[in-house]
Amino acid sequence: MYWILFIAVAIASWIAQLSLQRKFEKYSKIPIRSGMTGRYVAEKMLKDNGIDDVSVTNVSGQLTDHYNPAKHTVNLSEGVFDSQSVMAAAVAAHECGHALQHAKGYLPLKIRSSLVPVVSFSSKILSLVLLAGMLLINAVPQIMLVGIILFALTTLFSFITLPVEINASKRALVWLEQSGVTDPYNHAAAQSALRAAAYTYVVAALSSLATLIYYIVLFTGGSKR
Repeated sequence: MYWILFIAVAIASWIAQLSLQRKFEKYSKIPIRSGMTGRYVAEKMLKDNGIDDVSVTNVSGQLTDHYNPAKHTVNLSEGVFDSQSVMAAAVAAHECGHALQHAKGYLPLKIRSSLVPVVSFSSKILSLVLLAGMLLINAVPQIMLVGIILFALTTLFSFITLPVEINASKRALVWLEQSGVTDPYNHAAAQSALRAAAYTYVVAALSSLATLIYYIVLFTGGSKR
């Protein structure tokens, strides 16, 4: 049953990523009537919400857009920063949604931010601990248990990320519509793009949970031998 679940999650992950890439390409070709680039959309959203301590920067890569709460920067990828497409507007507004969450003290974002140092540390040693745990599961089962605990933290992080991302998209879509950046002709495209992005986070969380279950089953079964 576990392998059926694991394969199903893997297929769902592939489909979600493929859908996001296709929609990124499709909606990147649909211009917004205002002619605003992703950069100016982000700057306007921040200004409209009274946020003046966050700067908008350009980063390399595709789908590398993110908000950095430590540096107070909205970082937009090359395909978003200078693009005048509905996709660029949606992505830029989404990242600014995180800046709004930060400014308003959104609780799930606070929790996720507090977990970042722990998850960052655990990810550096996780593979080694799990490998040692599987090799020594009968002799020293405690190592595997430590690995499971560390992996459980990353799984928790994935699930806490879900409300953070969904809420940022909701904030983005409300502002895009109210500000007139999107119109009745392209607002649905912005919704579709952000929904596709949200699916990738959902699948990632489920994938992490499925892997965690696998390690738990391996531990409980192996430690009994």
